[in-house]
Amino acid sequence: MIALPRLAAPAKRALTSKGVDSLDDLALYTRREVESWHGIGPNVIHVLQNELTKYHLAFKEEKPST
Repeated sequence: MIALPRLAAPAKRALTSKGVDSLDDLALYTRREVESWHGIGPNVIHVLQNELTKYHLAFKEEKPST
């Protein structure tokens, strides 16, 4: 389990409220899902994306609409 990076309190609360306690948990969600959570802004998404990449992880793939 890879720990989340240090984040501002609103972002930390948003992630915790969704049960996201690690980068492994975060990888279960799409970028769009995470962006929609209250407390998660563009800067936090950038930080999270960089951390996921650093550990060879990624946000869940979006399913193409049919």
